[in-house]
Amino acid sequence: MSLPSDSPASPSLHPASPVAVTVVGGPTALLEWAGLRLLLDPTFDPPTVYGPGPNDLTKTDPPAVAAADLGRIDVALVSHHHHEDNLDVAGRAVSLGLPLVITTSEGASELAARCEAGEGTATVIGLDEDESLALDSAALVGDAVAEHAPAGARVIAVAAQHGPLEVADELGPVIGFVLTAPGEPTIYVSGDNSSVDVVRAIAARHGAVDAAILFAGAARVPAIDAALTLTAADARAAALALAARRVVGLHVDQWTHFSEGRDALEREFAGLESPAGGALLAATPLGERTELAL
Repeated sequence: MSLPSDSPASPSLHPASPVAVTVVGGPTALLEWAGLRLLLDPTFDPPTVYGPGPNDLTKTDPPAVAAADLGRIDVALVSHHHHEDNLDVAGRAVSLGLPLVITTSEGASELAARCEAGEGTATVIGLDEDESLALDSAALVGDAVAEHAPAGARVIAVAAQHGPLEVADELGPVIGFVLTAPGEPTIYVSGDNSSVDVVRAIAARHGAVDAAILFAGAARVPAIDAALTLTAADARAAALALAARRVVGLHVDQWTHFSEGRDALEREFAGLESPAGGALLAATPLGERTELAL
């Protein structure tokens, strides 16, 4: 089903197909890459308080785009399934109705069981850190995904540290993703990672990336005195460690436990230019399709 990744991904300076993002809000965005349409950490619930308890999560705004208005979606990439700000009730329903869901091994077990119980029809595949999946293999991912994927397209699961190491077990498993294909741009999706050192290790193993999609917002809950996702300053350091040609900032709006907003990212990235021209941090207005110049 999945194989260890032993060779580093190489960024393409001349991507064969455009890369575009449509930011839905929070961690959720539609990523168009190499002919595939991938939904990142689906959250489509209306404003909701998830609890009760001292670490309630409060969603303040509805999604900027309804899932039905995003068009064809091939794959959901779910960094983790057990926190509502990364996979909420409506987002889970959307995901399980897609051709393919890729998530952690633990998440895959639970989501596949839901499909078996009649909640969806998706093929659900779990990956552990450094495992990869061939997206062009119909035998693994199904015809509906493989027919859109270029030859050699792969998704690699990479490490993500959701807060300080001492609370990692409490917060549960999380992964990020690297997307690579011959002649196509290399994309990094951080998931809920808070560690720049983790990103540096990913860069050392997989090389530079064309686009880095970073979950920022410095998420905080009362029980843990630390950021659970990248601060704006750490997002800047992560982008530089990856030698990214363009950065997309997610996970900075629609939830009250995000302690930093889009404005913090913009201040931190001010003056940083992309080798492809223009600002390193892409302007990605909510609900609008934005093509990334790489």
